[in-house]
Amino acid sequence: MRLGLREANQHFSKAIRAVKVGQEVVLTERGKPIAVMKPLPEPDATERRVRQLEAAGLLKPAGVRAPLPARRPRRIRGKGLSETVREDRDAD
Repeated sequence: MRLGLREANQHFSKAIRAVKVGQEVVLTERGKPIAVMKPLPEPDATERRVRQLEAAGLLKPAGVRAPLPARRPRRIRGKGLSETVREDRDAD
């Protein structure tokens, strides 16, 4: 379907109905095509299933990082770092 800009502006719902039933609508200005309105492609079955799993909370989208588990500090034998730094400063 081809529509001039004026007609598309005056009958926008007509263009939308055509797109909803699967047609492409070419918008023209003085007879020259300048834009195309077309229906969005249907997502494939895999993508649709991934979205369902995300909505159910069973799958997290990429980029969302899970928090790291809490870690307890390790005990080290010998002097602590602050004590070593103090001794080093006093030696100067």
